[in-house]
Amino acid sequence: MNLWPLTLLSVLAGFFIDCILGDPAWLLHPVVLIGKLISLSEKVLRKLFAKTDRGAFRAGLLMAVLVPILSASVCFGILFGLYLLSPWAYFAMSSIMCWQCFAARCLAKEANKVTKALETEGLEAGRKQIAMLVGRDTQTLSEEQVLKATVETVAENASDGVIAPMLFMVLFGAVGGFFYKAVNTMDSMVGYKNDRYLYFGRAAAKLDDAMNFLPSRMSALAMIAVAPLVKLDGKNAFRIWKRDRRKHASPNSAQTESVAAGALHVELAGPASYFGKLVEKPAIGDSDRPIERADVKRTNRLMYGASLLLLILFEAILLPIAFFGGPGL
Repeated sequence: MNLWPLTLLSVLAGFFIDCILGDPAWLLHPVVLIGKLISLSEKVLRKLFAKTDRGAFRAGLLMAVLVPILSASVCFGILFGLYLLSPWAYFAMSSIMCWQCFAARCLAKEANKVTKALETEGLEAGRKQIAMLVGRDTQTLSEEQVLKATVETVAENASDGVIAPMLFMVLFGAVGGFFYKAVNTMDSMVGYKNDRYLYFGRAAAKLDDAMNFLPSRMSALAMIAVAPLVKLDGKNAFRIWKRDRRKHASPNSAQTESVAAGALHVELAGPASYFGKLVEKPAIGDSDRPIERADVKRTNRLMYGASLLLLILFEAILLPIAFFGGPGL
């Protein structure tokens, strides 16, 4: 039986399950297990290699190879075993695995928690809430900075948490999704330019940059296209994207952040403190108006709209092709 149509339908099912259920607290998420694997790998590999910059880089490079391959292999083994039982068992598990690779509802929910904390408990609560989503120091952020960080997080993770895994899953199934999630999780855990991870995390960070190169740009264009449909300024989103999409140390992050800044007519980014050290960053967007709490929900709408647009586009193009051949595990 041709599995690619079932694979594509499982991506569709996974997306809508995520939109409905998100990430239930009672369900052990695979990313948690991947995170434990990364922590264990770091502990073991650091002991195996010399305590030098070169040794740290080699240890990190080996981890960057092993963790995604192992994560994808476990996924493949489970799906292949279920396929031998029944294609429909494969479809059911593939749908569940695809659901767990998406983070749309969780992203929107966590972002909304920041504004709710600001509204009901004040600035200190908002700082504590945004600290769960970003790597920067949050203890001294103003409300404006908290809101900017929240909007930036939703904009960046529209690609990292939704559209990038979607692209890998429509092409390679849940196996591709798990491979991507392993790479992205490694980057979030070790991809820092500090004393501990400057060399050890370099390979993981570069691999994440490479895998997000195309998805981040597709995400930006989809957000521009959908902006008018969610009552935001698509024309200005395109203008700011063209001007500011390279204003970030990462080759990918400013792609979607610049679109959000333009669509909302606000200024994002700028200097931020990491591990007690101030990092100078250029501003993205124009300060046409002060950022406000409602901008978080507007960015959530932009994220959902772009994700749905690309999902429809992917399925419309690939489903007819899939019915004419291709195994698609």
